[in-house]
Amino acid sequence: MKLAPLVSLIVGGLAGLGTATAPATLPRRNYDTHDYYVLHLERDVPPQQIATRLGLRHEGQLGQLTGHHVFSTRKSDDDIVRRAVQARRRRRSLGGLDVLDGVKFSGKQKLRAPMQKRVIPPLPAGFYPARRADKPSADVVKVQKAVMEKLGISDPIFHEQWHLINTIQPGHDVNVTDVWLSGVTGKNATVAIVDDGLDMYSNDLKPNYYAFGSYDFNDQRPEPRPTLDDDRHGTRCAGEVSAAKNDVCGIGVAYDSKIAGIRILSKMISDADEAAALNYDFDHNHIYSCSWGPPDDGKSMDAPGVLIKAAMLNGVQNGRNSLGSIYVFASGNGAASDDNCNFDGYTNSIYSITVGAIDRQGSHPYYSEKCSAQLVVTYSSGNGDAIHTTDVGENQCYNGHGGTSAAAPLAAGIFALALEIRPDLSWRDMQYIAMQSAVPIDLEGGEWQPTTIGKKFSHTFGYGKVDSYALVETARSWKNVKPQAWYYSPWLHVHQPIPQGNDGLSVTFEVTKDMLTEANLERLEHVTVTMNVEHTRRGDLSVDLISPDNVVSHLSATRKLDTSKDGYDNWTFMSVVHWGEAGIGSWTLVVRDTKVNDDTGTFIDWHLKLWGESIDPSKAKVLPMPTEDDDKDHDAKTTTVSLPPNPATTNTAAPTVVPSDHPERPTKPSATSSESAATETGADAAAAETTTSSWLPSFLPTFGVSSSTQAWIYGSLGLIVAFCCGLGAWFWFVRRKRLRNNPRDSYEFEPLNAEDGDGLAGAVEKGQRRRGGELYDAFAGGSEDEDEDDRSARERRSVASRDDDDDDDDDDNGDAGGAARQQQTSRLLTEK
Repeated sequence: MKLAPLVSLIVGGLAGLGTATAPATLPRRNYDTHDYYVLHLERDVPPQQIATRLGLRHEGQLGQLTGHHVFSTRKSDDDIVRRAVQARRRRRSLGGLDVLDGVKFSGKQKLRAPMQKRVIPPLPAGFYPARRADKPSADVVKVQKAVMEKLGISDPIFHEQWHLINTIQPGHDVNVTDVWLSGVTGKNATVAIVDDGLDMYSNDLKPNYYAFGSYDFNDQRPEPRPTLDDDRHGTRCAGEVSAAKNDVCGIGVAYDSKIAGIRILSKMISDADEAAALNYDFDHNHIYSCSWGPPDDGKSMDAPGVLIKAAMLNGVQNGRNSLGSIYVFASGNGAASDDNCNFDGYTNSIYSITVGAIDRQGSHPYYSEKCSAQLVVTYSSGNGDAIHTTDVGENQCYNGHGGTSAAAPLAAGIFALALEIRPDLSWRDMQYIAMQSAVPIDLEGGEWQPTTIGKKFSHTFGYGKVDSYALVETARSWKNVKPQAWYYSPWLHVHQPIPQGNDGLSVTFEVTKDMLTEANLERLEHVTVTMNVEHTRRGDLSVDLISPDNVVSHLSATRKLDTSKDGYDNWTFMSVVHWGEAGIGSWTLVVRDTKVNDDTGTFIDWHLKLWGESIDPSKAKVLPMPTEDDDKDHDAKTTTVSLPPNPATTNTAAPTVVPSDHPERPTKPSATSSESAATETGADAAAAETTTSSWLPSFLPTFGVSSSTQAWIYGSLGLIVAFCCGLGAWFWFVRRKRLRNNPRDSYEFEPLNAEDGDGLAGAVEKGQRRRGGELYDAFAGGSEDEDEDDRSARERRSVASRDDDDDDDDDDNGDAGGAARQQQTSRLLTEK
């Protein structure tokens, strides 16, 4: 009797209809009374054994992250897991097996402030928006009415939604009406709004709400409904994507798509929950729209933790049934503060499509950040207007939504249109399609530069604005790209002061065809640079990357408010500027200290990572999950030589250097301030490694390994030799002591015949009483040449010796000496 309602419930939830159906409640967590740990375990390590070993409770797997498990225990100030794991690692050399050997990562979870919403920032001082033209174009108004009539659109504020059809500035909209008229409206695509909640009871969102893909990670409940007074941001973003075609407010750009809500921005949150949110129901939530990030204050520099990085990698590898989750991030609203989206570890991720904003006139608004990681832009607030959309409440609308917060979900909805006709697109296919179909704008003032593939790129506008019709048409005929491949350079040591002024410090790394062939890398997509720079005022720095094709990425720009003394600490910058390049040739990195003042700095080291399409799909590999040790100091095989003090000197480096635990990742070797980055290429690289990294005399083998490994090998051999010598000396000492205590044992082996002893007949007689003499006697034997008299004489001597032994056994001194030796031997063996 219960089967029919259950089936109805499941079907209703899968269809995303209404609000009655919701996913199962996740285990609740109480950070006031308990500590929570996330452990990444080797595949064959049972979590329950870890729990038993550490006295924890196993709470289950962390979301969709395979091998990552949550454990809990009573609250304590101590990190008991890290302490136990580190103690085990210190004792691992002693041998034995321990289940803790299977712990790859452990992290005690702490509540932290949530990321910040990309809401419209205040106007900067002295900035006045342009006055908006109020007279619509009669021709465009006719088109608008025709579209409404043909599609049956009667939504009351549709005529205000200029981003869909702009009647005042014709052409400055997302060009979506022809897509709708072709029947493409977002069907069978789902966008998850990761934000401060979603009002599933809004009549504008209710028809398309997808309950199974929704969850409230802040209040730990199935429905992510807004609770706080300012929990309106996510609902407004959702209306841009999926507001239904009805009699409420306006419509979404993909008004037949499904919309899910994932609430993470309203309360303190842990990295574990944010990671789970970015993977939540990732086989059915196709696109994750994220209009948030670190503060846009022009001085912050923040990146997601290792669990969140792992979740994003897991999403692109396994989400959407292995086609990959599509992450859309707002570029940020800090342009008025000189902020740059390459200082945000979410927007500069290769797994994100970073979307900036333009206003209704196609101009760059005062808030939208520039960077080399920005792929495209689309419409949002500025020039006296904003986005008109849904608001919290059954029939509430809003006309002031904006910032890059509004640009990201608008782009996400357009990507949903492409997924309707091409659900087989991978996460990288979507990036290609967005880039290829983008339309450049403001060609006079956008600082555009030509790229290798014939496109233009601007750090202000990316590859241009998203055009819905062009994007969908590109998707129709798109040929899926081959799997991802990558090449990591070795760490390149520089350790040189950065000259102040415009010239900067230039270093160069040579990428050869053989390097990329070995890496199975055919053409580039993303380029990342991880670097370390010490500086007493970080905001004075700028960094440019120049490709072999002479295309320039502004990786870092100066920031007037950034007074941090931390410099760049293993920070990764990302660029999409070099899309489609071969990557072969000299890559030049220019670091500038732009202000002539008392704040100075030193360029420590860097390494280059090239990402792109593979040559041979059958050789494609899966990128390992990130670890805490990525891009940190390690001992590794690498080659370093001194860099001449001339800043213009170029430095080249050897083929890829990789660590033993992550064969696809380079590790940064320890270096002194006198080391610098450069190695020879081609045949000279191997010779350089031998001559520059070996401290051994030329007659000793280097084994083809680094100096640190050579030191380990020869140090181990030295310890073994020292141990053997010490052991031999110990036996010699014991033997000498025993001989001093027993005069009869003053020799080991003696001649068998008295006449061979040259007057030592007495010694010969005594020597034959020992086992050494008997063993020598046994091996000597009697030869065939020995005459009968000699054998008879030897036999008589042997009998006499046995008689003497019998007499000695009765001697008190002999008994005492024998007992003493036995006790001494027993004691020495016990001590040993």
